[in-house]
Amino acid sequence: MSEILLGLLAVTAVGVLIDRYLRRRRGAARRALEAHAALAQAQAARAPVEAQPEVVPQAPVAVEPQGARGAAEALPLEPEPQAAQRAEAQRLQAERAEQAERAERERLAAAEAVAQHARLQAQRLEAERLEAEREAAARAEAERLEAQRAQAQRAAAERAEVERIAAERAEAERIEAARIEAEREAAARAEAERLEAQRAAAERAEAQRIAAERLALQRAEAERVQAERAEAERLAAAQAERERLVAAEQAAARRRLAAQRSMPPVPPPPAPQPGATTRVLVADDSKVVRIKTGRLLAQHQFQVDYAVDGLDALRQLQDRAPDLVITDVEMPGMDGFELTRHIRADARTAQLPVIMITAADERHRDQAEAAGVSVLLGKPYADEELLAQLRRALGQPADTQGRSATPA
Repeated sequence: MSEILLGLLAVTAVGVLIDRYLRRRRGAARRALEAHAALAQAQAARAPVEAQPEVVPQAPVAVEPQGARGAAEALPLEPEPQAAQRAEAQRLQAERAEQAERAERERLAAAEAVAQHARLQAQRLEAERLEAEREAAARAEAERLEAQRAQAQRAAAERAEVERIAAERAEAERIEAARIEAEREAAARAEAERLEAQRAAAERAEAQRIAAERLALQRAEAERVQAERAEAERLAAAQAERERLVAAEQAAARRRLAAQRSMPPVPPPPAPQPGATTRVLVADDSKVVRIKTGRLLAQHQFQVDYAVDGLDALRQLQDRAPDLVITDVEMPGMDGFELTRHIRADARTAQLPVIMITAADERHRDQAEAAGVSVLLGKPYADEELLAQLRRALGQPADTQGRSATPA
């Protein structure tokens, strides 16, 4: 297409050049004709003057008049040379005009030939352009058809590729789904086996635990029976010992009475203090509370043991049982409720009085009763109230009365 445009531009440029050339030629021919015409006029104007003979003045000659005919004949003879010159000038002018016309015709013929050549060239170029356009259109159509065919082939290939990928993806998804299903079934079987193993292990553990508990219960029952038997034997022995001591005391009393009857009377010895042989275990994680409580009890002739928490108190109870336990509610390791439950669960300490100190007696009442607390004493409390509750729990007479505590 660019070649056709270049050809059209070249033809247009050639036509413009030819037109300018023809215009210059016409202008030159016109100027030449005008110059020739001016020259012919100038020559025609000079010719009579140059051709006129030099007139030499002569004396007048007397001429015999010949009449009117002679005068008439003489008159035409004078302008004959001018007419010849004028005719020659007209002839030359006609030749020059003919030459100019011939030159103009040749010029016009040449210009026509050039224009014809340019037209033929333009027609040839136009034909070539049309042919080129037709060939270009044919090539474009062929390329379009080829592109359509290639596009169709690509579309078919892409469609086939998409179908292949979709088929592969579907197959992969089917395989993946089958794998996942197999893994799920295997996991389900493994989970079922694991649960079955856990259930069997739990059943075995439960059976072992039940057997161990049964064995422990049997052993505890045997120990309890043995302990009851030993306790009964100990009580029997103690009873026999008491009876023996009572009998011995009675015999000694009879002897003393007999001796007293024979001796002057003496004043009786002072009675021992009620707390002199009473041992109290104080369990509290606060050192300040332990020291304060211990000093109060020591001032009233009580023997005091200290425990920093429930576990420490439980170890001391296993080593040696006190006569009474004073415990706090909240302690690390083992609190007061759990300590009380352990005390009530042991046959050796089941009847041991327990005084629990709490800052919220109403909130802990039910839990204290369930654990087996003897007295629930709320903070703050007076020292006299603690001593009164302690003596009341031990069955000793109270020498002072404070505000009453809440029995558990």
